[in-house]
Amino acid sequence: MVENLEHRNNNVCVIIPTYNNAKTIKKVILSVIEFCSDVYVINDGSTDNTKEIIDSISGIKIISYDKNRGKGCALKKGFEAALNDGFNYAITIDSDGQHNPEDLAVILHHHKESPEALIVGRRNIQAEGMPQKNTFANKFSNFWFWAVTWQKLRDTQSGYRLYPIHKYKNTRWITGKYEFELEVLVRSQWSDIEIKSVSVCVYYPPENERVSHFKPFRDFARISVLNTFLVLIAYLYIFPKRFFKYLINNKFTTIVRDQIMKHNESPMKLALAMGFGVFMGITPVWGFQMLIAAVLAHLFRLNKIIVLAFSNISIPPLIPFIIYFSYKTGSLFVENDMDISFDTVEYFKDQIMTGHFYETLQEFGYSILQYVTGSMVLAASLGTAVFLASYTIVSIVNYTKSNMGNE
Repeated sequence: MVENLEHRNNNVCVIIPTYNNAKTIKKVILSVIEFCSDVYVINDGSTDNTKEIIDSISGIKIISYDKNRGKGCALKKGFEAALNDGFNYAITIDSDGQHNPEDLAVILHHHKESPEALIVGRRNIQAEGMPQKNTFANKFSNFWFWAVTWQKLRDTQSGYRLYPIHKYKNTRWITGKYEFELEVLVRSQWSDIEIKSVSVCVYYPPENERVSHFKPFRDFARISVLNTFLVLIAYLYIFPKRFFKYLINNKFTTIVRDQIMKHNESPMKLALAMGFGVFMGITPVWGFQMLIAAVLAHLFRLNKIIVLAFSNISIPPLIPFIIYFSYKTGSLFVENDMDISFDTVEYFKDQIMTGHFYETLQEFGYSILQYVTGSMVLAASLGTAVFLASYTIVSIVNYTKSNMGNE
């Protein structure tokens, strides 16, 4: 009873979507009720005797409909009902018996520490009995989640979650089946909702006892369409928006504008400072880029503020791309059979932050010479491109200002 009151005080309920889980649904519901009295069971058009079983259990709220519409639709129905009843948070648990209801206490504990986070129960994917197709599907989903958010999550397919449903009141979802859970994760991350992964137990019954409604070809096709759509949104809108937001909020932006507009430096000098800053931001001297840039800017008599601002291109979100394209560019000049992936690059980014990048690069068998060569070529190419673009823009701005002043 203490646990039940604790859930109620925190505006937390439990939602159990179910479809043809007659063998396990009663045990799951009765186990959940021991930890939380506010339980919603969504019967997603079951054709076995699931409906009769849940109707016989008192103290739960039941939503039933005749036609099977998919897990995503069931979850949305549960969210809507819980919100209408005044709940701000909902824990979702599968009805096939794989999740341990005792882990509700674990999830609730982490909810207290991060009350506005979306909490995902991380299963042990290597656990005995884990179907091979599930392992592949999870890795597939994890990769695409990282590709469109630049955040790593080890179990994006877990249905054991706590959702801050009050944050989704005005959200219009585009999916309604298995892929819905991936959509919620991605769009939550895009909305700056913290996503927290916590370890939970999982039970995989013998193969002859499993009930799975996942249809590999059809469901993977739908998920692939969703991933394509999310990638387009991420790279055409979300990431550019975040980058420009970073620039706007970065104090360097105001300083650079003042340096360009208020100082009587020639377009050539300003463009050289910008291009040289980008060059230094990409050169493979991680940890010393800005220091070396400042010293060289002084020696070359370039605007140090602008050089330092543009060397700031090597911010964490861009580091994986800088490493990846540096290594790929180096392959044009240095022969090496080793290929590199964005998944590996993300690990290298963490090594940069701890000052162990080159040791890790060599440890993995990658060519340091290839990376350094490619990095220098990429730095020179992008630095030159920025120089030419900025020289053109600054010249046009100065010319326009001059003409306006003569009128």
